[in-house]
Amino acid sequence: MSDAVYRKSRGWAPQGFFECEGRGLQWLGQAHANGGPRVVKVFNWGDDYLDIERVEPASPTPKAAFAFGAALARMHDTGAQFFGSAPQGYDGTCYFGPLQDPVPMDTGEWTDVTTYYGEGRILPMVRLGVERGVLGNADLDLAQHVVDALPDLLGPAASDKPARVHGDLWSGNVMWTHGNDGVEAILIDPAAHGGHREEDLAMLHLFGMPYLSEIMDGYMSVHPLKSGYQDRYTLWQLYPIAGHCVFFGGGYVSEFRQMCTSLLG
Repeated sequence: MSDAVYRKSRGWAPQGFFECEGRGLQWLGQAHANGGPRVVKVFNWGDDYLDIERVEPASPTPKAAFAFGAALARMHDTGAQFFGSAPQGYDGTCYFGPLQDPVPMDTGEWTDVTTYYGEGRILPMVRLGVERGVLGNADLDLAQHVVDALPDLLGPAASDKPARVHGDLWSGNVMWTHGNDGVEAILIDPAAHGGHREEDLAMLHLFGMPYLSEIMDGYMSVHPLKSGYQDRYTLWQLYPIAGHCVFFGGGYVSEFRQMCTSLLG
């Protein structure tokens, strides 16, 4: 195998896991021709592996961060047919979560973000937490109250059209490498789908990100966000934190409950 190829592998991976990731990378990469960010090249996949471009890391710069924010906005603007759309060419199960424990992520043809986020994201993840014994029925009731309040919590963001989102855009899935014009960002490990643009931005804020203010400045230079977007970060972070309850338990359970309480307060 060439040194330029990195093989991501796992024995007994869930059905379609690596194909979904590979097609997700290709789908996101389609936006690059229109100014979207670089996405790792996909060479091949099988039931238990995915061959992608090997990336040599570099340190981010403010200029690269601003450019990435602008490129991310253009990727989102490339759009998707529906909220919940799977990557183009894929009709199997989509997944969210770490390589060792990915869980199914619902796909569908939702036309409104309220139903998509409540019925397609928050409640299925919390129900899985209840099934695994890390969350209780009271947590499901709490999540249902948040879902019932979504029209008010989303505010003007409820009118946005489906965006082409990475779906798991924490800082570890944004690599920095040397490009033709200096340092640039390159995306890896997506849970790509048709979603809401604020999902990716909230994930960038969840665990910290270098030069985050520059990224946001770049984003807003291309696509200004609806008013109150900063107040909605907690709402969009509720799904990945519910996922972390499922994957890791521990302190994420109390964090999930505090987030729900703050949203309902």
